[in-house]
Amino acid sequence: MAEHTSSSITIEAAPAEVMGVIADFDRYPEWTGEVKEAEVLAKDDRGRAEQVRLLLDAGAIKDDHTLAYTWTGENEVSWSLVKSQMLRALDGSYRLSALGNGVRTEVTYQLTVDVKIPMLGMIKRKAEKVIIDRALAGLKKRVESGHDGPQTPADEAKKL
Repeated sequence: MAEHTSSSITIEAAPAEVMGVIADFDRYPEWTGEVKEAEVLAKDDRGRAEQVRLLLDAGAIKDDHTLAYTWTGENEVSWSLVKSQMLRALDGSYRLSALGNGVRTEVTYQLTVDVKIPMLGMIKRKAEKVIIDRALAGLKKRVESGHDGPQTPADEAKKL
């Protein structure tokens, strides 16, 4: 069984608000950094993504891959690799836990990555950690800014 890497962060928002950002794949290119394109290929009967194609540019790893998503209740989503050019596995999850009467959320991100090219386990785990830390920081910034769309110069001026 492959080893996984996980990390947690606390976000100053309710779990539903955090999950709303996680589930909005079309906007991933606006805040994730590494995801350049995201396309929902299939949805479940509740309108949640079941398969998503992602174009990733993470420096040394550039890939076009498809992930299958499984939603468990309102506070957990996991994914597994369907197809990829560079990856053998990309399995992960977001698990949300309400804190402080539901006004804050602890987000735990777990990830397992396996590439088709040989790579030392230590280097692979470091890469997983970097991906997780960037994703959690981006998610926290996105949710806490209340950002729900691209900023216009007028929006930026209102902040001043």
